[in-house]
Amino acid sequence: MNPQKTAVVLIEYQNDFTSPGGSLHDAVKGVMDATNMLKNTLDLVAKAREAGAVVIHSPISFQEGYVEITKHPYGILKGVVDSQSFRKGSWGVEIVDSLTPQSGDIVLEGKRGLDAFASTNLDFILRSKGIETIALGGFLTNCCVESTMRSGYEKGFEVITLTDCTATLSEEEQAFACAKNFPMFSKPMTHDQFLDELTGEAVQEVETRGYSA
Repeated sequence: MNPQKTAVVLIEYQNDFTSPGGSLHDAVKGVMDATNMLKNTLDLVAKAREAGAVVIHSPISFQEGYVEITKHPYGILKGVVDSQSFRKGSWGVEIVDSLTPQSGDIVLEGKRGLDAFASTNLDFILRSKGIETIALGGFLTNCCVESTMRSGYEKGFEVITLTDCTATLSEEEQAFACAKNFPMFSKPMTHDQFLDELTGEAVQEVETRGYSA
């Protein structure tokens, strides 16, 4: 795995999910605690940046009144509207402080639905930077993460799904998605497994240039 051709895509690490007081936090807290996703993601991001991978943040946001979507939403977007989540200008829409984007990170604009590719320029960014591998973490495991995973697979990227950097509404759903759905469209890994492959490649590249790691 070449760090220079790898991107870590962080999906909706926003206060409404991640933080006490967030509109959807109570719904995902159990699985967040079970997977230890925030601590794992902090470790992931720090070491991936150090290795030379690109970090991309994919937040979702809506204007007051949710004018960007149908007046009669259903499914997961109805839940977003009913809970008044991810409203522009609110605390809940902000990326959690511990993952504040750093210099060199990319923050996508325009995500209004599930798939991080669908209403953003993610595909353009990845291809323009020569990215071949994407590693996905975030919310919800079986919704936005899975939708992005499927699109990335269809577009020809090597897709890694980070099983311990994701969370959803129940441990049952988490386990099913990771065991049954993820292997069909990606290479499921823990963040440690991913970092081992990423940093191993980085060390190998340094050694081939005649330097010690």
